[in-house]
Amino acid sequence: MKKSSFTRSAFGAVLLICTLGSCTTPPAQPVAGQSLYQRLGGRAAIAAMVDDAITNIAADPRINHRFGNADAHHLKNNLVDLLCLRAGGPCVYGGRNMADAHDTMHIRDDEFDALVQDIAQSFDKFKVPAAERDEALQILNQMKGAIVGH
Repeated sequence: MKKSSFTRSAFGAVLLICTLGSCTTPPAQPVAGQSLYQRLGGRAAIAAMVDDAITNIAADPRINHRFGNADAHHLKNNLVDLLCLRAGGPCVYGGRNMADAHDTMHIRDDEFDALVQDIAQSFDKFKVPAAERDEALQILNQMKGAIVGH
């Protein structure tokens, strides 16, 4: 990732804002009928977790080379919008479909799994309840066939 696109201080600012209460947090007990988007805490909470995940990815030697030329801001916005939409939120995903976006990249299973692990680490850091964590990770895993091996 381009160093100028994303810095730890930017994540620190997001985390500070969330700590001060601007981000909603997942409820202790899921409310019947709420979407995963709502149970995760909405767009701001998803964005904070994705910011943290991008930091994990950038530090992960198993996959960080895959993102060396990526625009972290663009990556973050697309990932937030995609997770938001697939979790039942009001977001609009404007990126390419997963198969087209990853065509000719030849991403391996272990690289995809590392990405999911880095995202899971962020969910754990933000203390996302197990049910919501697993549901969100399942959304990511549903895309694996469109991403791996193309």
